[in-house]
Amino acid sequence: MSLVFDTAAPPPAADPRRADVACFVGHVGRRAGRPLSAAHRAQLDAAGWVQGPWRRGEDELQSLLNLPLALDSFSAFDELYAWDRRPLRAGSSETCACPLGAAVRSFFARGGRRAVVLRVGDPWPVVETAAAHTAARRERIRRLLPEMSGGDSSPQLFAPHDPRLWQGAHHLAGLREPSLLLLPDLPDICGLPPPGPAAEVPMPAVPTAFVECSTNEPRRDDSTLARLPAPRLDDAGYALWAETLRLARRLLARRELRETLLVAALPLPRPETRGSSAVHAQVDMPAFLRALDVIPDPFRPAPPADDPGARSAFLQLAWPWLATRAATDLPQGLEAPDGALAGLIAAGAVAQGSFRSVAGDFSLPRLRDVGGTEPQPNWGAAEDTPDALLARHVCVFAPQPGGYALQSDVTPSADPAWRFGGASRLMGSLLRTARAAGDALAFELNGPATWAQVRRSMEQLLEAFWREGAFGGRNADEAYAVRCDRQTMTQADLDAGRLVVEISVLPAASIERITVVLALNTAGAAALREAA
Repeated sequence: MSLVFDTAAPPPAADPRRADVACFVGHVGRRAGRPLSAAHRAQLDAAGWVQGPWRRGEDELQSLLNLPLALDSFSAFDELYAWDRRPLRAGSSETCACPLGAAVRSFFARGGRRAVVLRVGDPWPVVETAAAHTAARRERIRRLLPEMSGGDSSPQLFAPHDPRLWQGAHHLAGLREPSLLLLPDLPDICGLPPPGPAAEVPMPAVPTAFVECSTNEPRRDDSTLARLPAPRLDDAGYALWAETLRLARRLLARRELRETLLVAALPLPRPETRGSSAVHAQVDMPAFLRALDVIPDPFRPAPPADDPGARSAFLQLAWPWLATRAATDLPQGLEAPDGALAGLIAAGAVAQGSFRSVAGDFSLPRLRDVGGTEPQPNWGAAEDTPDALLARHVCVFAPQPGGYALQSDVTPSADPAWRFGGASRLMGSLLRTARAAGDALAFELNGPATWAQVRRSMEQLLEAFWREGAFGGRNADEAYAVRCDRQTMTQADLDAGRLVVEISVLPAASIERITVVLALNTAGAAALREAA
């Protein structure tokens, strides 16, 4: 007998230019009796949480509460987080999967390779009184986005230079990898619990029976969960959901976070949900979302460029909810589609580039476990059906001859140039790459020699994107342009130590050119100052 020792490969180093890393912020339990490994502790130590100026105590470190941790597989996530231990009722031993755990599972199942998980607290019971759920809504959202107002607490301002004050999504200021942000708890928080007090919800008895042993059998009886409906929103719930999306987008519009894309699930409506002019969400979801100001209304003025709210080019909504083989541990056997969309985006970024669409046949092999959706899309023969109109602003999963596929890869932006999801992801990739390149220029003299160096560097970067098919145009001059001279900088910029470069590109799927202005400040950080 001989012993063979194999040295485990170290985790891959963080790369700020990656476009396939998703950050999940939400409520999930911590797995008991599973201490942090040396690699996980080293990761937290490198970020300053173990011995740095904002170090945490040992109990706080082990709890992983409000501490971001990068993981490269679902098994690594399952090792640390009790994602499958959400109680059905307070004091009950029956459990199910929590929304964050289901989203992470779906992300890796659809091709995702790296996720950053930020635990903000334990999940609440699926079944609770409507009064208790309503009272806790804003506080639960505040753990995700401290800007949320109302309740007993005041909104917490974002402090990008003080990690000791970071809560929830604020941690993105210290994370260079994530290009996607997900808040999987939102539909559950904004929805209503199953009707009636917790004690009155009928739980069917499971008869005793002998069955043949099999490793393929599900690990639990899902008859109880099948009787519980998936989260559904009323008018007040949708208003709170839209408010949260706007808060998230305003946070990500800051220069420190502008290259991050928010991916969110479009929640299911309750039957009586209707917006202004009695527009029923179940009958005409596009009209309902227009009334809610989530997708653009051609008869309403466009939002201001500095505050697009929910109608943003850096937001992608997913619809409808998916019935998958793995979703038997979720109410009604349905999983929110945001994790699946994020996984497809991540897989597409690795396989074909973040600027290309992830809709169509590419997504088919990764969606073979989808057996149905709620509701079932109905395209019809006309192009003006509600589902066809919805697909112009929402990423819609629908069946086709080979199985389910993502039919649209879009954003809810009112600007046609930003409508295609690949254009927004392309801008994010450009900004992340420019930020990494700009760090090397922090201590250079702000003069003509440096400006020429910046132009050459950015032109080489854009040429590489163009040769990969990211831009349209018959030649490089039509595809992109770079300016960095006295015309792009004012005297105030020069006095403040800012180097400003203007980039104009023609995305491959866009009908208009998009111009972005990048500013390199004295701290060496590139920032997107404006986009048009």
